[in-house]
Amino acid sequence: MTARPQRPDWDEYFLDIARVVARRSNCRRRRVAAVIVCDRRIVSTGYNGTPRGIRNCDEGGCPRCASDVSSGERLDECICSHAEENAIVQAAFHGIPVRGGTVYCTTSPCLMCCRMIINAGIREVVYEQEYHFSGIARRLLEEAGVRIRRWTKVPGAGSGRAQSRRRGGSGSRREPSAREAENR
Repeated sequence: MTARPQRPDWDEYFLDIARVVARRSNCRRRRVAAVIVCDRRIVSTGYNGTPRGIRNCDEGGCPRCASDVSSGERLDECICSHAEENAIVQAAFHGIPVRGGTVYCTTSPCLMCCRMIINAGIREVVYEQEYHFSGIARRLLEEAGVRIRRWTKVPGAGSGRAQSRRRGGSGSRREPSAREAENR
C-alpha cells in the first residue's frame, strides 16, 4: 500500500488556488493574485492587470509597465489594478459580500489595497511573498483589527504541510481554532 499524500491545510489550499489565479495576470512585470474566502468558500478572485475594457498590459495597455522604469518607481503612472483591488471590486460588481472574510494574496498588499481591505470589512490577510509591505500599511491593518499572517512552507515537512507565521514570530505552527480542528 502506498502512502497517501498529506492534504494541504486551508492556508496552503487557498494560496495554491491564488497561484493559479495569478497565471491569468497580464502584467508585464509581476503576476499577483488574491482570493477572498468567507466560511472556507471562495467568494471572489482577482489578479493584477489593466481595467476592464482597456488594452491588456502585455499588449502595451500600460505605458509604465511597457517602459524600462525600475521596480517601485513612478507607480503613480501605472494604470493597472492590483489583485486585491480586483477581487474586492469583482465581489461588489456581482453583489457578493466579503465582510468578515479572509484575503489570500500571493504578495503582501500595498497601502491602497490595505485601505480597501479595511473598508470592505475583510478581517484577515494571509500573504506568501513580501513586496514593499510598508510599516504604514501594516500598522493601518493592525489598528483596524485586521489579522495579518505571512504563510511560509515548512522546509522538510513532507508533502504539502505548511505553517503560518506572523512576521517576526517564533516560527512555530499556529494552533488551529476549535472550529478549524473540528472541520479537518
